[in-house]
Amino acid sequence: MIASDVDGTLLGPMEVLTERTIGAVRRVTEDGVPFVLVSGRPPRWIAPIANPLDLTGYAVCANGAVLYEIGTDRIVAVHGLLEPTLLHDAVSALDHALPGCRYATERIGESAADEEMRNFVIEPDYHNPWGDNEGTQAPRAEVLGHPAIKLMISRRGMTSDEMARAAREVLEGAVDITYSTNSGLIEVSAHGVTKATGLAEVAERLGVPAERVIAFGDMPNDIEMLGWAGHGVAMANAHRDVLDVADEVTAPNSEDGVAQVLERWF
Repeated sequence: MIASDVDGTLLGPMEVLTERTIGAVRRVTEDGVPFVLVSGRPPRWIAPIANPLDLTGYAVCANGAVLYEIGTDRIVAVHGLLEPTLLHDAVSALDHALPGCRYATERIGESAADEEMRNFVIEPDYHNPWGDNEGTQAPRAEVLGHPAIKLMISRRGMTSDEMARAAREVLEGAVDITYSTNSGLIEVSAHGVTKATGLAEVAERLGVPAERVIAFGDMPNDIEMLGWAGHGVAMANAHRDVLDVADEVTAPNSEDGVAQVLERWF
């Protein structure tokens, strides 16, 4: 089984799939080998990546909190919902450790974009490094008032690495803290929920042992996954902590690093 992070890994620097990468992934699936997207993205951000690759199977979303079946647009499993009490407690601690933060929560229904709920709810002045044109703006009480699969914290003027260090001092052990960009955004998930746990569930469903899994990643939210997989591959553009745990370092995403590895076998 092949598993890949999306942003900074499968996608190039302009956040597009190259023809070389598309061809390599299609050859994988044509040989009957499952190719699984494993991302911090929510399910509603998966289709633009999966469709050009002709992927219809499982995707691990929200850093392992959600298992999504692409072809049927169905949420298969949800793990580690953050309840409102925990969300409020976490934000209260973060307000002291990181004054000036703004918060958002990601919610999930039965499909990628559930009409019965607002999937992405943000505080005023919440900054999204991928663009501020998404999300329903609401007061903090509403942002934190419903179970969520992920809490996101933004703070202008700090790196995600700096934020994560400060957040772990007050939240370590209660939740898991990671990030997929270094542009002032960290992500909080339920304790013990990671890309590795999500991918392990896919592997169990498909009957693939961990040692038969090749995984690709570039950011700290990929560390557990690369450690769990039989062969963990870091991109040359990866965060230093990811490079430290990888079994192999491939070319950067700007040079189709994922495709370069896959072309050995497919």
